[in-house]
Amino acid sequence: MRSAAVCLLTCCLILLGAPALNWLPASAQEITEVCPPGGIQPWTADFQPDGIILTTFDRNNIWLYDVARNARYPLPETTPCSTNCHLSPDALWITYFDAASRAISKMRLDGTERTLLDDNAAEIEWWTTDTLLIWTPAHEAYLRSEDGAEREFLHVERTVNIQPGGYWGLQIEQQEENFLRVLVNTQTLSLAQATGQRVILGMDIRYFNAAAWSPTGEWLAFAAPGLYDANVGLAGAELFGIRPGDSAPTQWTNLNSAYGAARINGHAPGELSWSPDGAHIAFWVIELLGPNPEGDTGHAVIHVLDINTGTVTAYCGFATDEHTPNPPRLLWSPDSTHLAFGGNVPGDDMGYLLLALEISTGVFTALSDGIYPALGTPDVIAWGATPP
Repeated sequence: MRSAAVCLLTCCLILLGAPALNWLPASAQEITEVCPPGGIQPWTADFQPDGIILTTFDRNNIWLYDVARNARYPLPETTPCSTNCHLSPDALWITYFDAASRAISKMRLDGTERTLLDDNAAEIEWWTTDTLLIWTPAHEAYLRSEDGAEREFLHVERTVNIQPGGYWGLQIEQQEENFLRVLVNTQTLSLAQATGQRVILGMDIRYFNAAAWSPTGEWLAFAAPGLYDANVGLAGAELFGIRPGDSAPTQWTNLNSAYGAARINGHAPGELSWSPDGAHIAFWVIELLGPNPEGDTGHAVIHVLDINTGTVTAYCGFATDEHTPNPPRLLWSPDSTHLAFGGNVPGDDMGYLLLALEISTGVFTALSDGIYPALGTPDVIAWGATPP
């Protein structure tokens, strides 16, 4: 049987006319562990891929780390940022808050060619390669070409993210004492109850609500409670996927069969990490040892889901207990072969390291030491390409 919370959710969805989730059978998935010997490796001159990683090595600036040269330096007139700095689809530009103009601009990853984007925006991301999605301080949103002035305003009431290159959005709706996540075609709000224009995805539950669109907007991946684990008294998280126009989501993982109840990432809802080629999703899995997802936890280990094959790989060369409220952000290299993140290796007295994981081999490489948790966590901001 499932937990009371999941049973309540199921009954609530039936009453609301929502489709049931497509559950995987317990034997539908195995998790492959990749644990190469030798521990974390040091950077060497032949390390690949190269590119530029942005992170923080002090509390004042965004810093550039040049992978090929193993060199780093601060970018002046920038301020530390997290998820509100966005990498362009070609991995050559980054949006950032310009400390001098007090506005959002874009720049090359090396800090050059700085260009004002908007002086009255709360956040700016790329909707397509040449169109910006601009969020205002009043939580309005509109589309605008990079070099144009015409605005297309979107219907984004209660919407927390918008499909890249499309008009579907994930909305949070209150239903009595609960909050529901709903996938909605924002262009048809007057027909929101029509078949195919609105799909209820379940309750918005803290620590069980990570979600992110694939780079092309083909899929929305999200975490939600799965099967009940009687040993801990809680239903653990699983990953699901849905495409705009689907009538119901499909379950992609079966962590319960391998670990029992587990948590996926933390309470930041947008931290599922899609690879740039759209073939993989990286996330942290934290074993649950009791009914409190904040305190009854084990280690956090990186897992990667292959969207095409359905296989899940666990990388046991690094684990962390620094995962609540959020584990380190996982960011992909432009060629979708490596993950970068900030991590503290127990017992090495080196503080937070800039680490890279090669997903094909499971080898972890220490690129640099001294990451500073400027915003509370030692997060990597972006891994982009070297400017031409």
